[in-house]
Amino acid sequence: MALLHDTIEDTDATRAEIDQLFGPEIGAIVDGLTKIERLQLVTREEAQAENLRKLLLAISADVRVLLVKLADRLHNMRTLEFMAPEKQRRIANETMEIYAPLAGRMGMQDMRSELEGLSFKVLQPEPYRAITSRLAEMQSEFAETIATIKTELGERLKAEGINAAVSARVKSPWSIFTKIDRKAIALEQLSDMIGFRIIVGSVPECYRALGIVHTNWKVVPGRFKDYISVPKHNDYRSIHTTIVGVGRQRAELQIRTEEMHRIAEYGIAAHALYKEGATDQMQKLEGESKAFASLRSTIEHLTKGGSGEEFLEYTKLELFQDQVFCFTPRAD
Repeated sequence: MALLHDTIEDTDATRAEIDQLFGPEIGAIVDGLTKIERLQLVTREEAQAENLRKLLLAISADVRVLLVKLADRLHNMRTLEFMAPEKQRRIANETMEIYAPLAGRMGMQDMRSELEGLSFKVLQPEPYRAITSRLAEMQSEFAETIATIKTELGERLKAEGINAAVSARVKSPWSIFTKIDRKAIALEQLSDMIGFRIIVGSVPECYRALGIVHTNWKVVPGRFKDYISVPKHNDYRSIHTTIVGVGRQRAELQIRTEEMHRIAEYGIAAHALYKEGATDQMQKLEGESKAFASLRSTIEHLTKGGSGEEFLEYTKLELFQDQVFCFTPRAD
């Protein structure tokens, strides 16, 4: 189905031909990925809204439509440099507003991060260059500190009988930019751009590891979150805490199991339910994934009535924003 995803849109092939050659299940997925032809009387915004409406309805019927669409969008973003500058900005903006958040909504954080980074590079090239340059400097500047913290964490956990895989990472350029913007601070003032992941064998070991970390290192107050006890809406589960390590360097820690890590990186794509029948798959997936159940419910609500432009704006607010806006009677 991935190889066929653009056939109806870009060739003379029809839905009936695809149904005949590959079966109606594949035909439905390809049709769900096919954009509605833009008419002379339809504006770009209306066409975008109708295509999004069609895509969301197809996703609610079969989640594989989403997986193929996001893979297609990621490929487009990776090859964006070969397009005209205006088209680059339009596609990057659409990716940042719709597709990257949709990947995040489904827990596909690895893909979301890459889509945001590629969009950020096109939409705001100067901040992107400044942040990536600083991250490269930090990795060189703090290489020894990072290695020391990583070794100390692994050895301390092993001494207490926990076999853990400890890895280090730097935050993504886009997440750093949004944090700088939100806190209204300079890049140099941001102190927690380095993060560590601790992957252990079980949920009880997650909490044991947390106790060991808090006993052996100073903890930054107010930076503890338990997403194992209360998972995020996109099925993300992990414990977050921040410690002060070697050289008074802040380090954000994520503690999780291997299964939690797989879902954190790949989201809904980590669920191994795609070999079964489509109807049975949807029922099982909706029961197993809170993220997909929530998306299907939201899509049903969104796709009832409303003009194209209203639908597009409301969808962006309903699906992709993580803030709630409150207004006084005076509109403050």
